[in-house]
Amino acid sequence: MGFGLQRPTTVKVSITGLTPGPHGFHLHEYGDTTNGCISTGAHFNPKNLTHGAPEDEIRHAGDLGNIIANDDGIAEATIVDSQIHLGGPNAVIGRAFVVHELEDDLGKGGHELSLTTGNAGGRLACGVVGLTPIA
Repeated sequence: MGFGLQRPTTVKVSITGLTPGPHGFHLHEYGDTTNGCISTGAHFNPKNLTHGAPEDEIRHAGDLGNIIANDDGIAEATIVDSQIHLGGPNAVIGRAFVVHELEDDLGKGGHELSLTTGNAGGRLACGVVGLTPIA
């Protein structure tokens, strides 16, 4: 079957050093950090749809909602998503996860950026997704 192409993908998140509260969490187009998180491009959006919530039918594949940092600035979450995969055209490998400074309004905030970025603000941190062999 190889890499679970038709199965949902589970993303386990553990991030420290955030301000308490919700932060937008998205899969971006590129695994390029040569110019910091800005080099990761836009939200991964292979179907050219508007921004939405993870449970919405109309959304970017990379729209993974919000993670919530506790009072100690730690965000831990498990995200199960059926639009991103380890292989195939919507593969997460070689792209980047990005944590934003603000809460993602999930496309429902009425702001001019709601339908493109969820009005989630600047990019606080990012990381390129890759595979590490298990010994």
